[in-house]
Amino acid sequence: MRYISRLRLTAFRNYAAAALDLDSRHVVLIGPNGAGKTNLLEAVSMLSPGRGLRRAPFESLANQGSDLPWAVAATIETDDGPVDIGTGASPGDGPRRVRINGANARSIEEMSAYLRVLWLTPAMDGLFSGPASDRRRFLDRLVTTLIPGHSAAVSDFDKAMRQRNRLLEENADPLWLSAVEAQMAELAAAIHFARADSLGHLEALIEETVDEGSFPKAHLSLHPVLENEMGPAASSVLETALREEWSRSRALDRAAGRTTLGPHRIDLEVYHAQKHMPAALGSTGEQKALLIGLVLAQARLVARMTGITPFLLLDEIAAHLDSNRRASLFAALDNLGTQCFMTGTDPVLFEALGRSAQVVAVRDGRLALNP
Repeated sequence: MRYISRLRLTAFRNYAAAALDLDSRHVVLIGPNGAGKTNLLEAVSMLSPGRGLRRAPFESLANQGSDLPWAVAATIETDDGPVDIGTGASPGDGPRRVRINGANARSIEEMSAYLRVLWLTPAMDGLFSGPASDRRRFLDRLVTTLIPGHSAAVSDFDKAMRQRNRLLEENADPLWLSAVEAQMAELAAAIHFARADSLGHLEALIEETVDEGSFPKAHLSLHPVLENEMGPAASSVLETALREEWSRSRALDRAAGRTTLGPHRIDLEVYHAQKHMPAALGSTGEQKALLIGLVLAQARLVARMTGITPFLLLDEIAAHLDSNRRASLFAALDNLGTQCFMTGTDPVLFEALGRSAQVVAVRDGRLALNP
């Protein structure tokens, strides 16, 4: 079992400095609102590709009272021995740095060889009834735990698309636009097939393993990138079709001030299988249970396909679950065989975990591990 045995924060959010030495059990962070519980989860989330669970700009992570650059360091215990991973601010406005066992990593994705991270936060409670952009970000986080380079592809596509939008506004040379659209098409195809393949595996695992008595079963589907199509059979076919569509729609997109078609416009549809209805129509409790079930299923899928069970970061997870659902969640976490970080204001909600969890008191950016 992989677990974080040491965690060190420097000038991160409201932590001037913080340190935790842990064993393989779950970690429960208890403290009042604003104490820094979610900040610590965010720090752990930085040990994965992307911008973390808040998607915050890296420059905003620094402690306002410190002149030091922010940094997060962890020791990951693996079957092959401990691995030291650190990430933090780069000089100037460059991307964040990553070091593994004291050496500079060539890419952020190298961290994924040693750990994967999934999370649930209260901000995601309205995922199924909120805007499609939220569901795309959720889907892309799931995909990134399977395909670490996916988040970089999404980021690169967004940059290329913004460039296309500027060129359209400036009535730039059509040849220049064609070159940018070709780059976008290549990235779009990679994004689409990564999403589709990951969803296919997740749907199959849910059908195979989810216990009807614990959390609701979700059925998942992805809107096609191109309208009125079931979906292209090959990446090259999709790339060609997108280049043609973008070329034809330049006048429309120039007038709209945006690119109106592409992987940035698709939606993830989630259905409550037992009730045969869209997840958005379920009660608040049903939607929360569906979301938890999806994340647990994704953790099992990642473990099966990569051999690495993701760490789970569950912010205020127990507050709106009844006692039966909490018991089901805690049992599922134990069965996963991973280290889970959970937060709450009331320690009573976590009593059922007993000795399977370490309790950390959090107050004003200070941590105290209870014996």
